[in-house]
Amino acid sequence: MLQLYPKAFPDEDLRPVVAALLELETDFDVLSMATFEDSELIAHVLFTICGTREVDKSGALLAPLGVTPSHQRRGLGASLVRAGLETLEASGTRQVFVLGDPAYYGRFGFRTESAVRPPYALPEQWEGAWQSILISGRTLLDEGPLFLPEPWMDPALWRP
Repeated sequence: MLQLYPKAFPDEDLRPVVAALLELETDFDVLSMATFEDSELIAHVLFTICGTREVDKSGALLAPLGVTPSHQRRGLGASLVRAGLETLEASGTRQVFVLGDPAYYGRFGFRTESAVRPPYALPEQWEGAWQSILISGRTLLDEGPLFLPEPWMDPALWRP
């Protein structure tokens, strides 16, 4: 999985957080989904199960989502997001969060989120980038900060 991220995000090193998430041995779960072409990884997404209380596991954080540049704009990322949302719905997840482009994630129904906060304050230029989607008419998570596993607790991951 790790070989994809330098290609998809040449200005960020997401390999450490992805590796740490894939190796989690805690109460948090991670949903990992990938697309291969001729045994080459071309798209990958992680959903980290989380909540607004440490014991709550009814939410999920969508991040990161990466597609190799030569395969972008073919719907691979969108397919992975949709498949992940379907899997999370079947598992009882209530709400999914993402820090990303509102134009992209809005296509799936994500909307600006204000009641549930990321673990660190976001810069003003990212206003509107913290978003969520309620899954299948379920109730919203309680208001407050999102509790995430240790790999997500690096402040640098929440800054430009």
